[in-house]
Amino acid sequence: MSWIARHGGRMIRIGWMRGGDADRGAVAPLVAVVAMALFVMVGLAVDGGGRMRAIERADDLAAEAARTGGQALNLPDAVRGRRDVIDPAQARAAALAYLDDAGASGTAVVSPDGKTITVTTHITYKPVLLSLIGLRPRVETGTATATLITR
Repeated sequence: MSWIARHGGRMIRIGWMRGGDADRGAVAPLVAVVAMALFVMVGLAVDGGGRMRAIERADDLAAEAARTGGQALNLPDAVRGRRDVIDPAQARAAALAYLDDAGASGTAVVSPDGKTITVTTHITYKPVLLSLIGLRPRVETGTATATLITR
């Protein structure tokens, strides 16, 4: 049976109905494509924001660990008034202990002159939504340097 409508004075066929199953329905390809596009857009927003937070966290942890390591002065030389320098072993140990307490990994390097310490952190970000379409975890890196300022 055909559905017929009147348009501008003439009759046109607008559909075809087969024996009572006209309302059975089907998913249109356009709906599937739009749904996938929306999923990807939401995934980019959620996982993009999560990745940005991981990068900021890596930078913040590197800065805090560098400050912590920079406080490890070579006390015998400082007390005697010879020179103010960072104790390399203590500074590295303090910075790495800070990172370990925060649940991150990284490295700490004291400059040869003992005036700066540079900390690099590594944090793994695991995507929440986009992992469903194959996006793998990424390691985000943060770097900071603390400089000992003396008079």
